[in-house]
Amino acid sequence: MTPIDLPNPPKKILIIKPSALGDIVHTLPVLNLLRKKWPTAHISWLISSSFASLIQGHPQLDEIIMFDSTRFGRGWYDPREAFRLIKFLNDLGQHEFDLVIDLQGLQRSGWLSAFTDAPVRIGFANAREWAHLFYTHRVAVDSLEQHAIDRYLTLTDALGCGREPIEFQFVTDEKDRAHVDSLVGGIGKFAVLLPGTNWVTKRWPVERFADLIKPLRERFGLASVVGGGGDVMELSCEIPADVNAVGKTSLRELVALLDRAELVIANDSGPMHIAAALKKPLVTMYGPTNPIRTGPYQRMDSVVRVDILCSPCYSRKCSHISCMKFLETEPVLALAAEQISSAV
Repeated sequence: MTPIDLPNPPKKILIIKPSALGDIVHTLPVLNLLRKKWPTAHISWLISSSFASLIQGHPQLDEIIMFDSTRFGRGWYDPREAFRLIKFLNDLGQHEFDLVIDLQGLQRSGWLSAFTDAPVRIGFANAREWAHLFYTHRVAVDSLEQHAIDRYLTLTDALGCGREPIEFQFVTDEKDRAHVDSLVGGIGKFAVLLPGTNWVTKRWPVERFADLIKPLRERFGLASVVGGGGDVMELSCEIPADVNAVGKTSLRELVALLDRAELVIANDSGPMHIAAALKKPLVTMYGPTNPIRTGPYQRMDSVVRVDILCSPCYSRKCSHISCMKFLETEPVLALAAEQISSAV
């Protein structure tokens, strides 16, 4: 690919990637390549406030710009929020960015890129909701049947940053690790179970997670820790794990918890992508989504699924969810054995 001819090396760069958790994990290699290409540039990241803690204190990042889409969405009918939104947009323009990279590719993110008034605003030529109309440079993607990270790397390639190395750098400290110790201290080696996911159709039946507890202990000598956010609390009560850490960890503490695990078993979810990036032994169950597009990056060996005609369907609603219900515990445990063995 012929790199975009930038008028000058950028001094101030903005990454627009507000959400979701897995997509933010996938953006970390982009941050890494930008920093390697322009080590003295001031790099900012516009991110949803609910995910900001994951990149707080990141050594390759100079600034976090928090964007609360729910709150600003009330600006259409709440004068106070409208005033705050106008102030936010004005402040965004005051940053005087040289380069804006929109990885979200939606109307709202394209619109935000336009308000920066940056001379170079780059995004995907096939961005949804006409977002491409707000860019100065549009990069074509060869195929939709590629991983999200590979699509993002098309933009770094166009900027002359290349596509390698692909590195994920997370930020944790002694306080995060001490909190994990307080949760799991005394149980020995453990597996983390992640039953949560943002689509009901992506959810492996919770009773199957419960059925893993005994064989994980008997076959692998692993205690069990169930993890995730507060939205998983009801599900977690049905899993008789040694430790229920649901709702008890920040995003950084969740990273520290996953980093301690001997094995992670997870649905297609943001925390699963953290485990994959940490290169942990991993088993992840897929049904309605396509692991080629959104699976654990370069970890297809960790995916287990049932091959049925309607999968992947990319549907958030389904009357039967056969792709997940037909997946029994034994294939999951068999892949767990392979993952643990290959990590030794």
